[in-house]
Amino acid sequence: MSAQPSVLILGIGNLLWADEGFGVRAVEEFHRKYWCPDNVTLLDGGTQGIYLVQHVRDADILIVFDAVDYDLPPGTMKRVEGEEVPKFMGAKKVSLHQTGFQEVLAMAEMMDDAPDHLLLIGVQPVELEDFGGSLRPETKAQVDPAIEMALGYLADFGIKPERRETPLSQESTIACPIMTSEHYENDRPSEEVACRSGDERLLNDQNWKAPGDFEGEMDALLATEHGNQT
Repeated sequence: MSAQPSVLILGIGNLLWADEGFGVRAVEEFHRKYWCPDNVTLLDGGTQGIYLVQHVRDADILIVFDAVDYDLPPGTMKRVEGEEVPKFMGAKKVSLHQTGFQEVLAMAEMMDDAPDHLLLIGVQPVELEDFGGSLRPETKAQVDPAIEMALGYLADFGIKPERRETPLSQESTIACPIMTSEHYENDRPSEEVACRSGDERLLNDQNWKAPGDFEGEMDALLATEHGNQT
């Protein structure tokens, strides 16, 4: 690794599903509160999956914030390092984006461009089944501790982001202007106006039922589509 390692601090997840947005909110808050040197990149990876592979390949040090099902009490934060990270990203997925990120790590490894150092900072989600919902208090309370954990990890490599005297306004951060936490919290319709657990017309339809094995059915569908294209 060079004297000035390339560092990627990545937040992944889906803001629209409550605690699934933890990783994105964590990296946004990191950028809002800290100035980083030129060799450190902060990135809202959202649910981009394999489209993140080049960013990962360019990194010597990779820190990932995400909501992870560790089978721990809700709101628990846990750090995982190195070769253990892909196992936790896929053992009990809370979202399809984690499958995509597993593939990113595998692709970087296959191209012999995997980061030399990898840290996953994850929080056990409290609530996911709330479309348009926000981070639950227990999860939100772990944003600052997660940032402190990342700072401690970076310090081991002699990398010390500087705390800003005045945090950036949300509009000046890496956050999407429409999806800043302020706009998201204050401008969305209420639960009374917009159902956040699904379309009531569908949920009340006696002819509809939820899939028993969503991932299995998706795999079968993709296999069928692949067969039709060959």
